[in-house]
Amino acid sequence: MAKQLKIKLVRSMIGRPKDHRKTLVALGFRRMNQVVTQPDNPQTRGMVDKVAHLVQVIE
Repeated sequence: MAKQLKIKLVRSMIGRPKDHRKTLVALGFRRMNQVVTQPDNPQTRGMVDKVAHLVQVIE
């Protein structure tokens, strides 16, 4: 089984640049404090790095 990342949205999307909002939607976020599970691969890690100031990775 592939490793999974649990990611939590801890800061709001409101007032953020459009590319940050689209990245958060691509990760599966819809609301604050939501936790999503994504596969641990370079693509997901890159998206998380782009919005690292808005999310928290739960190990």
